[in-house]
Amino acid sequence: MKRSGGIRRSWWRLFTWPVLGVGLFWTLFPFYWMLTTALKPNDDMYRPEPLLVPVRITLSHFHKVFFDSHFPEFFRNSAIVALATTVLSLLVGIFAAYAIVRLDFRGKNLIARGLIFSYLIPPVLLFIPLFELIFKVGLLNTREGLILAYLTFTVPFTTWLLMGYFRTVPVALEEAALVDGCTRLMALFRIILPLSTPAIVVTALFSFTLSWNEFLFALTFTSNPVSQTVTVGLTSTVAEDVFFWGVMMAASFLIAIPPVVLYLLGQRWVVRGLTAGAVKG
Repeated sequence: MKRSGGIRRSWWRLFTWPVLGVGLFWTLFPFYWMLTTALKPNDDMYRPEPLLVPVRITLSHFHKVFFDSHFPEFFRNSAIVALATTVLSLLVGIFAAYAIVRLDFRGKNLIARGLIFSYLIPPVLLFIPLFELIFKVGLLNTREGLILAYLTFTVPFTTWLLMGYFRTVPVALEEAALVDGCTRLMALFRIILPLSTPAIVVTALFSFTLSWNEFLFALTFTSNPVSQTVTVGLTSTVAEDVFFWGVMMAASFLIAIPPVVLYLLGQRWVVRGLTAGAVKG
């Protein structure tokens, strides 16, 4: 029996490692290609045969990105908009999800369904009325206008995801806190939120990624480098039908770094089950 079990494990490893290797290659190769392209001189970039490994390395493309373009301003705008949108969507989503899951009031089921339906609406149907609204309140070409526009799709997503996780937190823990003298707000911050750390991290990562990668609203609501984000600024590397691939790949590689770093930092919170063993029979 032990021998047969060892054989099965060996076959399983023999099958698993190649699959993981293919998946790893599929994930990392785009980053490798962006970086190597950004480091190649233009002469090597346009050779008939592609060079997987750069023969000559240059930092001129990165120099143009940092010092001869508006990329630092685009990057700052994206960071401000994405972080502000993430924080605001979490604040609204936490209170909304808790109210829908734990409180009893008229119309909460209708509100819960409306959240998911609003998230399913394609953004292409919303940018015209949102443009008119943002224009009338004087927030066109501002970071604040983008933040308000992004909240239209991050808040429903955040609220819906947190609702599902809050339901998994045992009600007995909250009831015990209420019996000990905690208010609803104290129970939320002392019981629910610490146990829901993995869900909060996941929603924050997704909200940041959605805001960081968004293009349609940023293109529609901004028209100057003062408020444009990196996704719109990346289009400035194209002049008519000429693609400046070195500069484009350098900027694309730098744009991809923040989400990757945040996912790596938040990975341990995602895989940990903080609610495991919270209530013992």
